[in-house]
Amino acid sequence: MIKEISGQELDALVEKGGKVVCDFWASWCGPCRMLAPVVEKLSEEFEGRAEFVKVNVDENGDLAASLGIFSIPDIYVFADGQVKTHSLGFVPEEQLRAFFKENL
Repeated sequence: MIKEISGQELDALVEKGGKVVCDFWASWCGPCRMLAPVVEKLSEEFEGRAEFVKVNVDENGDLAASLGIFSIPDIYVFADGQVKTHSLGFVPEEQLRAFFKENL
């Protein structure tokens, strides 16, 4: 299961380096709820290539704003302490798998 963390925890994790995949979501967001099991499944498939976490934007608005997140779901890939890329909105499983293959 993907761990839900706070913005401060994400900052610390990203600062450590390596690759981090963060699913920015909210409980009221239908596309977020649809994408969650897909991200969960793919986190198992890509285990060891990145740390997978999720952050609730309603509880971490300052972090979301600092990253320019104004629409969700938004999946960010961090590498070596920096934002590498992101995938905005609901995407089918195969498209998200290809996104992870390319970026992890």
